[in-house]
Amino acid sequence: MEKNYVTEAINLKSYNLNEADKVVVMYSKDKGLLKGVAKGIKKPKSKLGARMDSLVANTLMLVKGRNLDTVCQAQSLNMFKDTRKDIDKLMYSSYIAEIVSNFGVENDSSSEEIYELLYKALDRIAEAKNKTEVLLAVIKFQMKMMLIVGLGIELDTCLCCREQILDEDMYFSSQMGGVICKNCNDTFKIKLKMHHKIRDFLQAMLQFDFNYVSDYDRKATEKVCTVCFDLLKNYIQEHSGKTFKSDKVLRETNEMSELVMT
Repeated sequence: MEKNYVTEAINLKSYNLNEADKVVVMYSKDKGLLKGVAKGIKKPKSKLGARMDSLVANTLMLVKGRNLDTVCQAQSLNMFKDTRKDIDKLMYSSYIAEIVSNFGVENDSSSEEIYELLYKALDRIAEAKNKTEVLLAVIKFQMKMMLIVGLGIELDTCLCCREQILDEDMYFSSQMGGVICKNCNDTFKIKLKMHHKIRDFLQAMLQFDFNYVSDYDRKATEKVCTVCFDLLKNYIQEHSGKTFKSDKVLRETNEMSELVMT
């Protein structure tokens, strides 16, 4: 087994190991979820420095250890610097990093696809000109990430009768993982009603790449994006089985923004 190895990875979060060292949780392009010790990172003259901060993409050299591997070199690929200048960008970037942390696994067979998806999302958020553009990137990430991990949302046909739902309103069940037609909902009594245009918007977010600006992107409003983000956030929480620490921070940040606007 190789003792040293090189990989591309995005830092998701970190925690203290001792007075000088931290354990950094990363998502690697070829190894999936990965933990590495950043020795001396808490010292002012650390050779790794800001490259091991959360939400940074690096090319890393690591040394295999008995329990944890050690990061010995880090070359920055993208610091997503503009993200740290904006509270919305920072909070939503932290949220999607937490999704990867909660759903990612070691030696993930989908590691390259998830890594590229996370990288594109973080890059788009960093470059966003307003909150609507931030939310568009996050919604695309939410939809695509759930599909990759086998939790894709059914938006075309009713989960009960399997009939296609066209230009009519429907109901959405986070627990069941998709839409229920009006007739079937007489039995299920699901309260969350979904307009067919919201469904069409979500389908577009899944189909189009981050770099493609569709009519849905151009016509999107912050209000519509917020509704879709919250719906997907609840769905992801329902199927994660883990607590999202970023959820509370996001809610508090949005409440503060609403107070400022009023």
